Amino acid sequence: MHALIMAGGTGSRLNRGEKPLISICGRPMIAYVIEAFSAAGFEPVVAASPKTPMTMNWCRAQGIVFCKTDGGGFVEDMISAVKTLEEHHPLFVCVSDIPCISTGIIQRIADSYHQSGKDACSAWVPAGRIHAGIGGMSCRQQVNGVEACPAGVNILRGDLIEQPQDELQVLISDPGLALNVNTPADLARAEDFLKTAILTIHSRVLHIP
Repeated sequence: MHALIMAGGTGSRLNRGEKPLISICGRPMIAYVIEAFSAAGFEPVVAASPKTPMTMNWCRAQGIVFCKTDGGGFVEDMISAVKTLEEHHPLFVCVSDIPCISTGIIQRIADSYHQSGKDACSAWVPAGRIHAGIGGMSCRQQVNGVEACPAGVNILRGDLIEQPQDELQVLISDPGLALNVNTPADLARAEDFLKTAILTIHSRVLHIP
């Protein structure tokens, strides 16, 4: 299954150049998203636009498959990328600014989707998990009786990409999935989160008998 990583936005609120390439703990933000999907067994494809030429150059240098969209908007670029890929099967569609997403989260979404028998799947996080500083999370609705916000991770059928799809909503209360980087405060939180995760992994490795 493809994992389409949407990377055509400018990230003007951060004012640090192309948003997907903003460095977190010494690596571009998009690299964490790509790595998580690859480790989960999915094939990442980056959807870039004229607004993110350096992101395309980075993909070339890293040997990462990408396609170019017009930069007309998230939905328009997504549809264009799916058509360019000639993808008729289900595929992940994920934003590039959730660097703390994990392989486990991705696998949980995929498993829930496959078990549901529905056309599509969207991941949601409880609104209470969202830090006030993130902002821009105006879309809220009840999911399993909990007020929730979209996480920016979906599974859609490529053959129905321009049509409404019967959707499973998956509620995941995970701080990593809730960390969408839109502001400098979000960026600082993501750095702290990933530093802690890296230290935890190193600690486990050092204690292996």
